[in-house]
Amino acid sequence: MARLYHVPLSPFCRKVRLSLAEKKIEVELVEERYWEQEADFLRRNPAGKVPVLRLDGMLMAESAAICEYIEETRPDPSLMPRKPAERLEVRRLVSWFDDKFHSEVTSKLLYERVNKKITGQGYPDSTNVKNGAKAIKYHIDYMSWLLDHRRWLAGDSMTLADFAAAAHLSCLDYISDVDWNRSAAVKDWYAKIKSRPAFRSILADQVPGFRPPSHYADLDF
Repeated sequence: MARLYHVPLSPFCRKVRLSLAEKKIEVELVEERYWEQEADFLRRNPAGKVPVLRLDGMLMAESAAICEYIEETRPDPSLMPRKPAERLEVRRLVSWFDDKFHSEVTSKLLYERVNKKITGQGYPDSTNVKNGAKAIKYHIDYMSWLLDHRRWLAGDSMTLADFAAAAHLSCLDYISDVDWNRSAAVKDWYAKIKSRPAFRSILADQVPGFRPPSHYADLDF
């Protein structure tokens, strides 16, 4: 069985979990206190980051590389389109959420509200929280624009781009930082992806000291 060293409210770990679940790959989840930089974990990944996946006799790090490996070795069901231009768009959007969205939103809201407390780094920076709350509106509007032109974020089929976006938004939804009333298109998209069997374990996550809102696991939120 595969083994994933992860943190429940890490969007990068969640993206890998969604890919594994969509491909019906059984995985053992091992919570990793990566901030303690223990020797055993650093041997698994000298970068000291999660996720780390043990699969096919290998240890893998970096969520984008892991997801592409899973896609290449388990192509069914496909999470990447066949045409190069369409694959380019998927990779662009994965990068958008894992880089731009993460920098402007996730790190300003989730990390300030949750990670600082869990890792003992003090209290949230109110300026960062304010900036993150402002930035997420722009990103939801951009997603809404994409969904006005496409069935899914990157095109006519669900791809890794949708999982990357959903991973970040699900973490933020756990702490009630997503205004689902801002865009009906984005809310409908999230309801659709949230109802997939691959999402079940994520909706069951519980983080000590943080209780999700009542709608978090509700498929008809």
